[in-house]
Amino acid sequence: MKQFVRFLAFAVATVVIMSSCSKEHVAPAAKDYFTLWNQCEALMSLQEYVADVTNPASANYIRPEDRIATFDMDGTFIGELYPTYFEYNLLEYRALDDPQYRNIAPDDVREAAQEIRDFVRNGTPLPAHFDMKHAQAAAKAYAGMTLAEFDAYVKAYAARPANGFTGMTYGQSFYKPMLQVFDYLEANGFTYYVVSGSDRFICRALVEDLGIEPNRVIGMDVRLQSSSQGTEAGVNYTMGAEEDIVRTDELIIKNLKTNKVLQISQEIGKVPVLSFGNSGGDAAMHNYCLSSPHRSMAFMLIADDDQRDHADRQKALQLGEQWRQAGYQVVSMRDDFKTIYGEGVQKVDFTF
Repeated sequence: MKQFVRFLAFAVATVVIMSSCSKEHVAPAAKDYFTLWNQCEALMSLQEYVADVTNPASANYIRPEDRIATFDMDGTFIGELYPTYFEYNLLEYRALDDPQYRNIAPDDVREAAQEIRDFVRNGTPLPAHFDMKHAQAAAKAYAGMTLAEFDAYVKAYAARPANGFTGMTYGQSFYKPMLQVFDYLEANGFTYYVVSGSDRFICRALVEDLGIEPNRVIGMDVRLQSSSQGTEAGVNYTMGAEEDIVRTDELIIKNLKTNKVLQISQEIGKVPVLSFGNSGGDAAMHNYCLSSPHRSMAFMLIADDDQRDHADRQKALQLGEQWRQAGYQVVSMRDDFKTIYGEGVQKVDFTF
């Protein structure tokens, strides 16, 4: 009996040891979030920052509820060089090519669309402050559409092949390395928001496939109303269950520069601790981030890759130096990204 008990104890111990060894053997390695990045200063700075502020023992520890990151969209994690912004291309198509609209487009909408076409095809400079002219024209161009109709319209255009590339539609033109930043931040308890100068509902349509919820998208806004509201103020009108929400032609805000800061303050209610952008339109958002009482960082992408993208490398390098002097971390798309749009995507000449 004693011999049997000793044998049983030995057997149990052996199973425990083998089980322990087996589990140790198959334990997964820490996930590498940055397989599409080269080792670079910007990436190492981001990783060091995240390790620091998520460490409860660090003096720089940030609670999860305060780990807010903001991302510009065009040129920061989605292409803008085909050959211009997606929303500019969309307005050009709407006013000049869409058979359902081009013959009824107001003169000022058609004029803005033609200026985009002249810029794209002939290199004619856009007029000063064209961002506002475009915003006002775009408000008119899609007025009367329900939100569902506009969403479908954006997605239909996004399904077209991206001009200047093969193997990619407009809706697929995400910078793949930047999508890994989203995953990394989310895994470390950050909440990230898209804060774009583009129309809020264009942004929502484009980022839907990334799993970014609509309430984490901030952009240019037009006034909305219910489909039967007419001219009556919303405070005096009760919407019926059968009604839709429709766009009007009234521009509320073009979400650029300091307007980005104001919208972040109103809609998020906290100062971001990380900010990502690619142009002067994002500098105010970056500066707001760097004013945080928490340790914070701001990153600027520069479009310096003229082999895989339609970039002006010399201009990009000059901007890179400007951003460094402003205190921002610089991401070089040429040097820091192993790929931009993913395998199978090739830069080609623009077609018109």
